[in-house]
Amino acid sequence: MKRSNKFRIVICLCCVLIAHLQLEAQSNKKVLFFDDFTSPKLDRTKWNVIITGDHFNDELQAYIDSSSTLYVENGCLILRPQYSPGFITKDGKHFDFTSARITTQNKFDFAYGTAEAKIKLTKGAGLWPAWWMLGNEIWPGTGEIDIMENIGEADWANAAVHGPGYSGETPFVNRQYFNASNDVTNWHIYAVDWSPTELIFKYDGIPMFRVTKTMVLHYGKWVFDEPKHLLLNFAVGGIFPVKINGIKGKGVKYGLSESTADLIKNSKAKMWVDWVKVSR
Repeated sequence: MKRSNKFRIVICLCCVLIAHLQLEAQSNKKVLFFDDFTSPKLDRTKWNVIITGDHFNDELQAYIDSSSTLYVENGCLILRPQYSPGFITKDGKHFDFTSARITTQNKFDFAYGTAEAKIKLTKGAGLWPAWWMLGNEIWPGTGEIDIMENIGEADWANAAVHGPGYSGETPFVNRQYFNASNDVTNWHIYAVDWSPTELIFKYDGIPMFRVTKTMVLHYGKWVFDEPKHLLLNFAVGGIFPVKINGIKGKGVKYGLSESTADLIKNSKAKMWVDWVKVSR
């Protein structure tokens, strides 16, 4: 046998061993939280449904508690913005769109471990779905971990970290670009491994970004020693999309294209969540 063939066999065996060890390590983890949305409705012992009172980021939607924007179908949780012209919030603000935001605050939080979710998205300029975590006190003092954000562009999603001294236009953000045949409209597992010294973001099991305590301390306090709760939401328009797509002219919404507004009007803009898991 040629030496090169022997070398390939050794490499293959090493890869198999590494994969086996990784699977074994995963199987030995304790599951702290899990929801695969097999019940006919959202499990409210695990999740809170947010109703807009606070307003953020010049977003165009109000969050409501309604089966029109949040429901379970075929074993998936679906968040779906709706065209709701003239909608008025409890504090008198007017919106043309409604959507959904859920959290586990005061029901489940954790410090250190792996948080992951299997998600697929709709393409459309100005859609802003997200899978993330927040600290339990005033933002950004106890931190924010954005595991996945997307502003409607199919070829990428991003991860980010916010905290005191590094919030808003954070220095800690990174994009994952997908192949055209496997973009955000396909299922992906978006995860973060959180330890006392670093956050490693993984998409489909492959590391795409790492933020360490040393990196953060250059800008401000490391606030990732305290528990965080889980969030899923579907925003529409706002300051992040508009900075990327530049949509703010006459005849369109702030950060939202007319074609995407039509998607929402036809109930075709969705965020599907197959499952959410936290383990350690």
